[in-house]
Amino acid sequence: MKPIVCVYCEGNDTKFGVFVKEKKQIRMLQAASVDAYGTTSRSPQSDMALINSLENESGVQLDGIDGGIADNPGSSSVMEGVIMNELAGVKLQNCNFIPILTEPSVYYHTVSKKTSGALTHDILSEDSDLKEKKIDRDTFGQVEMADGGTMTVYVRQDVPGVRMINKLAQYNNRRYYKIISIKSAEISIVNYVAKKKKFFPDDYSLVVYIGKDYSKLLFMQGRKLRHIGSTLDIGTTNLHTYDVYFSKILLEMENGGIPTLDNIIVSGEDVSENLILSFYGTFPETNVSRVEFDDVDVTALSDDNKAKLSSYTMPIAVALEYYEEQAKEYTGLNLLPKYVKENQKFFQFAWHGYITVPFLFAAAFFVTFQFLANQNELKKLSKDIELQTELRNQNLQILSRIDEITGRISGFDQTQKILDSVSVGSEIWGKSLTKVSEFAGTKKSYWVRSLAIDDQKYAKIEGHSLNRSVLTEMTSNLDSALLKSINYDPIRGKEAYRFVLTFKLRK
Repeated sequence: MKPIVCVYCEGNDTKFGVFVKEKKQIRMLQAASVDAYGTTSRSPQSDMALINSLENESGVQLDGIDGGIADNPGSSSVMEGVIMNELAGVKLQNCNFIPILTEPSVYYHTVSKKTSGALTHDILSEDSDLKEKKIDRDTFGQVEMADGGTMTVYVRQDVPGVRMINKLAQYNNRRYYKIISIKSAEISIVNYVAKKKKFFPDDYSLVVYIGKDYSKLLFMQGRKLRHIGSTLDIGTTNLHTYDVYFSKILLEMENGGIPTLDNIIVSGEDVSENLILSFYGTFPETNVSRVEFDDVDVTALSDDNKAKLSSYTMPIAVALEYYEEQAKEYTGLNLLPKYVKENQKFFQFAWHGYITVPFLFAAAFFVTFQFLANQNELKKLSKDIELQTELRNQNLQILSRIDEITGRISGFDQTQKILDSVSVGSEIWGKSLTKVSEFAGTKKSYWVRSLAIDDQKYAKIEGHSLNRSVLTEMTSNLDSALLKSINYDPIRGKEAYRFVLTFKLRK
């Protein structure tokens, strides 16, 4: 279970309590009290040391500070820096926050038992006094009173505790810290006292909470709330005598219809023996006691915080109430406004945004379905492309064979032409060779070494002859023959003549 940070905002004083539940034991890990004007639970010298350390660590100059942070109460960076220093070692991003509110951040409206059956929301809507107050009407809680009536608790629209937690998140570069609940300080401490103290059903009890600047008077009958007194603007910082409390108590007893006091329980910043003896002196027949926190493990706190543990009454009471709610042992108030819940959502949707969510899922389903269908179609087309590619390759092979055959056919035509032309010239050659062979048959004194034809259709005969006159006869025997040359060229000691003779081929 995540640790919880209970933040109690009361005037300029803000108290922090960090709690965690380990098995069945609730431990208080850290406690801090921070003043909005920079005065913490330490001495002024330690405050100046803290300011200097903040300047050195963050590099931020805290201008206008002379002896404390009081000269610049609006400096949020100083406030958050002091809080982070007080809560050193706590990983706030892993914690849940619970702001604790008191008047005037919360407003209490009591409905008598005669009208308790009516809708409290309608009663508040008709109340002209409430219409002028900035009340978050979307968030309210109801508490059963001792006289049978009902008290409705409303939260103001601007919650200081929520604003402080958001600023602290921004200081640490976070969009928000998780706020899981908002509690009423008065209701929580009354519930805690009712469980810790043994009251008779007809006992009238007073819970006195003394703060630094303000004090609370809460009246109980039996184990239920009877009357919430007006907030007293006196506390440990401006209290000079305890007699002021006694007059205020008597006045609130008259306003709340409290005939007598059987028990007085003191808590807060001052639970000294002098205060208890003063109450004994004014109310001698009343049982006066302190609020005890023996069911919380505080060994992790410093000695200073242990000594003034009662000053953290509100954070401790709220933490115990929250863990009882988690264990399903108690159902308390949760005054968390709607805008805080909306800001902490991962997706920021208005009411019409949620209407579009089903359409988004439908659109996503449709797109996915179309994508898968298109994927199947692409697979089919890919197979068709492969088949068509194979057919194309086969057709290319056939075309190459056709081109080869076409080349052969065209070559055959050329060959045929050549053969035709040769067949035409073969008759000429035949006749010419017949004449040469007939002459050679009668005259055996010469022989032919080579026979060739040039581009001008002239036949050229080279050979040897043993008799020059034979060459003359051969020239005259062949039409248009011309004896080009006769050279003496003996062969094996015999006289011989080498000749070159040309004649024109005629059809």
